[in-house]
Parts: sequence; structure tokens; C-alpha cells
Amino acid sequence: MPDVVIDETLVRHLVRSQFPGWSVLPVRPVEIDGWDNRTFHLGPDLSVRLPSGPGYDLQVRKELDWLPLLQAGLSLPIPEVLALGQPNDLYPFEWTVRRWISGTPVRDAPGLDRAVLAEDLARFLLELRLVSVEKGPEPGEYSQHRGGPLSHWQKDVDRALAQLGSSINQDRASGLWLDALAAAEDEPPRWLHGDIATGNLLTTHGRLSAVIDFGCIAVGDPACDLVPAWTYFTKPSRDRFENSMQVTQAEWARGIGWALWKALVTVDDVQEGSMSRFCLEQLRVADS
Repeated sequence: MPDVVIDETLVRHLVRSQFPGWSVLPVRPVEIDGWDNRTFHLGPDLSVRLPSGPGYDLQVRKELDWLPLLQAGLSLPIPEVLALGQPNDLYPFEWTVRRWISGTPVRDAPGLDRAVLAEDLARFLLELRLVSVEKGPEPGEYSQHRGGPLSHWQKDVDRALAQLGSSINQDRASGLWLDALAAAEDEPPRWLHGDIATGNLLTTHGRLSAVIDFGCIAVGDPACDLVPAWTYFTKPSRDRFENSMQVTQAEWARGIGWALWKALVTVDDVQEGSMSRFCLEQLRVADS
């Protein structure tokens, strides 16, 4: 597809041409944006969310179809789609207008009580797992394979281990990865968020208050949702999280595999490198 500049001018045009009732509302970009989508404030209470490229656009319909079902089973707010925008000559994908959810991302909220957050997050994930899975979307390319077999990422892990060499504990990293691959999936498929990152967890007054960005949702192995145990929590809060989740040893091992894979392949990334290094330290794969 030709490069599309997703900016305030484009958003104003799309809103004005398709939802003229909202055209008087000011448009401005969010302070910190994501990769898969571009998000803009639309007045004080709404937002516009536009996929940034091919593949990500298929997440629009998935969220539109499934977010209402998930919200009915969850005690915390999640995104609410108010309108579906259509592609035109300037923008080639469907896009959405949503209700804005206030809160400070965990990523931008220093000083949080991580033990409290561990219990809040476990409560949310357990609620998510109880939602009916009938006819839910299976893991695949458009969920970034979250919820599918870890073996999908074997080549990535092999490549990363070779590149990192002696900068990490190769024996421990390889052992954790092999343990994760060998850990049997002996639980039934359940709903998973797929991207429990610190930018997708909102807080208010020190408590988890909302969860956003459900583009990777699927029904499969939810072990990938355990990754904050190593990407954010330290030993005391990690223990609190594990106890609250009450997962099997096999699922915990697969969670380690998901965290290890992502950390290995992003440790040199400008945006994600610091979190990845923290994760490798928590896994005792790299020295602190």
C-alpha cells in the first residue's frame, strides 16, 4: 500500500465526511502512541483509532465483534466502540470512534504498589478466562500468534541466542526455552488478551482501573498473558501474581517462554530494550 500519513488533518477529514455530528470536536494526538494503531483524542470524551498498516486492520472487526461480549464478563472498563468508519481515497482501512478511557498507564506511573497491582491484574485475567469461549477467534497471524504454540517462535529464539552470544547466560536461556516448549497445554482454550504490556494497563489512584488494546485477543493458551510476571513485577509481587492466578506449573513455564522470547528478540530495540533487559534480569538470564 502507498504510504499514508496518519495525522490530525486526515482524522478531521474522516470524521467530517463520515460523522459530521462530531466534526466540531477538536482533534489532537495522544501523548504516547502505539505501533499497530494511531490514536487521537476527539474532544474530551472520545478517541479515533486507525490501524497503521495491512494486517492490523483485521483487528478492527475482531474488536468490534467481541469487545461487547468480553465487557459483560469483566469488572474493569475496556474499550467501547461507538462507530465504525469506512475506508476512502485517503485512508484504505476501516477505523473506529471509541469512548475515551481516562487513566495513567502503568508504564508512566512510578511508585505503584506492585503487589496490589499483581492482585488487580490477576483478578482481571481470571475474569477474562471465565468468559464463554464459544465461537471465539482462534490464535493466528492477526493475533500475532498469541495463544498458539510457542514453537512458532523457535527460529526467532535461535537467531537471538546466536546474536547475543556471551552477553547472556546461554545455558539458562536455552534451558528455560526447552522447558517452556515441553510444558504440556493440559488446560482447555480460554480467552486471552495477548498484549498485557504496561502501556495497556491503566491506573487510577494506584489501582488497575482499565485495560485497553485488545487487537490480539484470541481463544487459546492464555499463558502469554502471564508475561508481566517478568517484564514488570519483581520477586515479591511476582509471587503474589502467581499465587493469585493459581496456574499450573506447566502454564507458568509457558509464560516464562513467552516472556523470554519477546525479551530476547527486543533486547536491542530502542523502545523496548530497557523492559527486555529487566525481563532477562528477572529470569536470571542476564546479570543485573
